Amino acid sequence: MIKKALGFTFALAALPFMANADDIQVAVASNFTAPVQALAPGFEKATGHTLVASFGATGQFYAQIKNGAPFQVFLAADDSTPAKLESEGEIAPGSRFTYAIGKLALWSPKDDYVDEKGDVLKQNTFAHLSIANPKTAPYGLAATQTLEKLGLTEMLKGKIVEGTNITQAFQFVSSGNAELGFVALSQIFKDGQVTEGAAWMVPEDMYDPIRQDAVILKGAANDAAAKAFVDYLKTPEAAKIIESFGYTLE
Repeated sequence: MIKKALGFTFALAALPFMANADDIQVAVASNFTAPVQALAPGFEKATGHTLVASFGATGQFYAQIKNGAPFQVFLAADDSTPAKLESEGEIAPGSRFTYAIGKLALWSPKDDYVDEKGDVLKQNTFAHLSIANPKTAPYGLAATQTLEKLGLTEMLKGKIVEGTNITQAFQFVSSGNAELGFVALSQIFKDGQVTEGAAWMVPEDMYDPIRQDAVILKGAANDAAAKAFVDYLKTPEAAKIIESFGYTLE
């Protein structure tokens, strides 16, 4: 059964009917795509609700929410956007919490192209470096902070190609349109290892912590499905899945 939502969406088949089962519309920062897909079966089995997810840039979701998009839960790629929504009275009181802490990686699908210290950036032998838009995507901001910390902003600015979100930034690299790029570790990591190519795990002191907060939006303040999903994110089962993609938890 396919459910429609704003942007790129997926839904998993509903399990046999359970009393009071509902669809839940969730706006998900694109770096968290794979974890949500992995979390959905367990959530649906435990609750009977059907998860309908839309993936995109956090800044774009903020604009959609302010314009009345019918999301019930928002999983952002930062903590500042949910905090802003909270200050504007757009969320259910007390619902904001950090569901994951993200990590940045410099990645290429080519084996051995990226060294363990990221010196490939200083060697400057590539034509294109992919990042997400730093104005709307927290991982893009983290990438620009890293380049600044390395003193490479001016040297590499002519080689940077920007994706609208971290998924597009990843696609630029995976398709070969950029030799390497800054991506979310979760896009290339599973069960303790990089799944393809070579990567530099950017030290966390090179960028501001990527604390990813979740909120229940005000229109769903009394929605049982929304509360069930948020509660599921806090379970040990969900924590194990989230950590398997390279995130850390509070």
